[in-house]
Formats: sequence, structure tokens, C-alpha cells
Amino acid sequence: MGMWLIVTFVFAVIVSLMHLKIKNKKLRLDFFALMLWGAFVMILVDHIIGFITEGGNFIEFTTEGLISSGVMLGIAMFMPILVIWLLAVYTPIGNKICID
Repeated sequence: MGMWLIVTFVFAVIVSLMHLKIKNKKLRLDFFALMLWGAFVMILVDHIIGFITEGGNFIEFTTEGLISSGVMLGIAMFMPILVIWLLAVYTPIGNKICID
């Protein structure tokens, strides 16, 4: 558990700052930031529950899954969110995903 939580937090902060600085509503940075903060909160809750029930370290740099690096896992988790945001911004499907 751990490093992918930090990676998701960093992406969420960066996109939130971009949303505050760039005032282009067509980019839907608010939607992008909301998805990242939602992912961060879900991962945080998962970490807290896992830490309480299983113990161990709260932040670890390796994982036991298919992707052994926590940083790479965080980036891999970022990719579907990026794809959904790109669909929302640059395709007609985005009109159905994003409600103005």
C-alpha cells in the first residue's frame, strides 16, 4: 500500500492548480480534477481500512500485484482517468459524460 496514493494525490493537486489558473471551460479541468480527487479519496479509504485490519506500513514503495512498483501502479491508475477526461473533452461522447 502507499506510493500510488501519493502519486494520485500529486496528480490531483497538479490538475486542481491547472483548473484554478486556466480559465478555459472547454478543457473541463474541473471534471478531471474531480475524478482524480475521487480516486484519491477511494484509495485513502482503502489504505486506512487495510492499515487498521492488517497493520504494517502505511506507505510502501512496492506492491504484491502484477505491477511491482508503487509509482508505476499510480501512473497506470491515472491512465483510465486521463482517457475518460480526453473523451469528455475531445469527442461528442463528452456531451453525454459532462453535464454543464
